[in-house]
Amino acid sequence: MINPKNKPIGVVDDDEALRIVSDAVLKLWDTVDDLSRLRPAHTEHYHVTIFGSARIQENMPAYQAVKYLAAELAAMGCRIVTGGGPGLMQAANEGAAQAVPDNPDASVGIRIDLDFEQTVNDFVGRTYQHKTFFSRLHHFVQRSNAFIVTPGGIGTALELLMVWQLLQVRKLYDTPLILVGEMWHEMVSWARRNMVDSGAALASPIDMEIPVVVDTVEDAVHLIREHHARWLADGKALD
Repeated sequence: MINPKNKPIGVVDDDEALRIVSDAVLKLWDTVDDLSRLRPAHTEHYHVTIFGSARIQENMPAYQAVKYLAAELAAMGCRIVTGGGPGLMQAANEGAAQAVPDNPDASVGIRIDLDFEQTVNDFVGRTYQHKTFFSRLHHFVQRSNAFIVTPGGIGTALELLMVWQLLQVRKLYDTPLILVGEMWHEMVSWARRNMVDSGAALASPIDMEIPVVVDTVEDAVHLIREHHARWLADGKALD
């Protein structure tokens, strides 16, 4: 006798088929959650992820500023991580590659399959490829000791808000989130005004202190230099 629980599902039994697929997907998420707990407390190298616009051209001041930022960080021993595409991602990878030309691991690109922006920029030394934004964003989080957000659009805002939220709920800790530029001053001010000062209690005042907004890339370098020094002093690098 066939066990009803193990009976083949016909194409007409849509509800049962949907239930089986849903259960399978939930089990996959459980597996992903378990694997995500393997994030090491100590790493061999200090990684800084730099988020920013893919649309900035090489002749624009922002490009040169981010290139300088990445070069300074790479020179102090940081590994630079970007989305691996054009614009400010390329600027960061270029800065890292020029500062440490003999070490391809110093310039990392974490890519996503899209119908556009398919080409990895020429300055990426180590490439990782993802098919979904979820797994790609998760990879950024798993790999990074600090985040720097430079001028960008909707994708950059998504990345910023994801890291901000993970720090808010303490899924990340002791991980600097540094925002560079006036546009982020305005965004944090908007969040404080509408989420805290409005009286609606949509967020706590302390949540507004999570991102540190600075005016220049030099300010960002200074903050990372301080955190990197503490990281080394605390013995968080693998021997």
